[in-house]
Amino acid sequence: MEISLSHFKKEDESFVIAFIIDISIRKTNEADLAQSTEEIRKINTDLEQKVDSRTKMLRETLVELEASKDELHKALKKEMELGDLKSRFVTLASHEFRTPLSTILSSASLIGKYTGKDDGSKRKKHVDRIKEAVGNMRDILEDFLSLGKLEEGQIEVKMEVLSNNELKEELNRVVNSMDQLTKPGQVIHLDCTMKDPVRLDKKLMANVLSNLLSNAIKFSPENSPIHLNCEQAKDKFVFSIKDSGIGISEEDQEHLFERFFRAHNAANIQGTGLGLNIVAKYLELMDGKISCQSKINEGTIFIVEIPQ
Repeated sequence: MEISLSHFKKEDESFVIAFIIDISIRKTNEADLAQSTEEIRKINTDLEQKVDSRTKMLRETLVELEASKDELHKALKKEMELGDLKSRFVTLASHEFRTPLSTILSSASLIGKYTGKDDGSKRKKHVDRIKEAVGNMRDILEDFLSLGKLEEGQIEVKMEVLSNNELKEELNRVVNSMDQLTKPGQVIHLDCTMKDPVRLDKKLMANVLSNLLSNAIKFSPENSPIHLNCEQAKDKFVFSIKDSGIGISEEDQEHLFERFFRAHNAANIQGTGLGLNIVAKYLELMDGKISCQSKINEGTIFIVEIPQ
């Protein structure tokens, strides 16, 4: 209830008027309004939370879509690169296989003509030519297989610690495996001053060494020395391969580790242009790096560094 009083006078008499009002309905309406206002506030709060949640979900979905788009773009790019790689292989193989296959065919035909007892040296000469031609084709295939595995992420890195003796044994093994490739008078000199153990992937390291040594042999003349040196330099294992070959121009050195690149003065020497690119990628897997120092007709030095 709501009571209000009003005073007034009339002819020297005082009067009071009382107003009594039943406000229960108003209070009920006010309570209903307050409840409705609270419900609306809760609805608004809930709606804001839902909007925030949906907005967050939308942002996350957009991020996921963007990531999926990037992954799809990368996958398509890699697929195109692999397709291009296969196309380049077919083109390169058809060109590079032509010479060794012709050698095999002609030598095999000539061997059939050397049937006499005194023709043994001639037969051996052509057998050696066939072996060399087959070796060249094998090297080309191995380059493409290695590159394919690298592009598809199929190379598993197994870092291990090699003692000083184990390292020297591995270096000697790789050097000895080069005997069948060396030209007359070529000698590989190994000088390893390492005293501490080294940490590396032995298989990848052997592939890097074999590739660099075979290049030194291929691009150097007969009767020329090849030097393989290794040492500990602060927190790095460093080895270098030095030859007295045809050298590499400064312009070509800038592109030396790019896929399919071949130096201008090596165009007439058989090769895929993949070897040094593979070497650089193998070293990246071991957090290593490779650099080159060279001058035309003054030989080349490749320097490899692997952090320890």
